[in-house]
Amino acid sequence: MPERRTYSAEFKREAVALANQPIATKAQNGRELVVNPNMVTR
Repeated sequence: MPERRTYSAEFKREAVALANQPIATKAQNGRELVVNPNMVTR
């Protein structure tokens, strides 16, 4: 089983800022952050 990734507080703040943009989709945010789009909402 692969190790779990840990994300810095700065990365998480950036992810929240992207998620709060009204025109961005989960898929776009996931691609930009290089994570699975379903992880963006978590």
